[in-house]
Amino acid sequence: MAESVWVNCPSCGGRHAFEVSVYPCACGAPVAPAPVGGVPVQPVTYRSWAEEWVAVRCTACGREDQWPRPELGCPCGTVLRIPVREDGGTGTGTGTGTALARPAEPSVPEAGPSAGPSPAGPHPAGLHPTGPHPAGPPVHIPLPRTAASPRPSFRPLTIRTAHDAVTAAALYLRWLGFEGVVRAGEGTEGAPYLIDLCGPDVVAQVEPTTRPANVRSVECLWLNGLGASALGVFFSLAGYADDALARADDLGIPLFVMDLTGTPRPVNGAADELVSTGA
Repeated sequence: MAESVWVNCPSCGGRHAFEVSVYPCACGAPVAPAPVGGVPVQPVTYRSWAEEWVAVRCTACGREDQWPRPELGCPCGTVLRIPVREDGGTGTGTGTGTALARPAEPSVPEAGPSAGPSPAGPHPAGLHPTGPHPAGPPVHIPLPRTAASPRPSFRPLTIRTAHDAVTAAALYLRWLGFEGVVRAGEGTEGAPYLIDLCGPDVVAQVEPTTRPANVRSVECLWLNGLGASALGVFFSLAGYADDALARADDLGIPLFVMDLTGTPRPVNGAADELVSTGA
């Protein structure tokens, strides 16, 4: 049975019983990281791939594998990293915090209204709870989906005219979660960089021609958003000039390219983040 410890949260002072997860060695024997008493518990404020794993040697066969480092999610929202003994070394906790204490009871209290977390404990996002350390980090780690609720699939509008392009962009902004998106006024004659769509929190420019959007268009959209205290979003059918792409990255302007099916595709980091998080 895995060893149990008491964990005091340094953020809220809450006291929790914690039992380290047990994993199956290749030989079939159970293995578990060994908690280190008297070493401060650390809130997790930054994650790196190497710190998510701990080396544990099986006492039955001597095999050493990498297993997820134990963590505890406190109800106050703080994630605590449990200091454990590396194989042949000492505990990994450093800095200031609240130390672990061995429980007076022989085991963790049974589950109840005030019991601690489940024996499995929380696992770092994206890590397999029962598998060893993979060969290396993934090539791409997608942004987390933090929208208030899952969005249904976007239903595009086929683009046949410039009017259709603006309508398709409006539908997409509403799908992202922007409310009250409407067409902007006609504006003053001779002002080619007037925004096409606006809402309480967003302004948008749509370039429906066969020319790539230029840097001036991006900067004018940014100024319109700044004046309206809203996010500027750009849609183009023909893409963007290189200097426009670089300037949009500097200003944090999401850029999308639309095909004739009316489906926008993000082309820079700000657009990827907007699709991931929603409005």
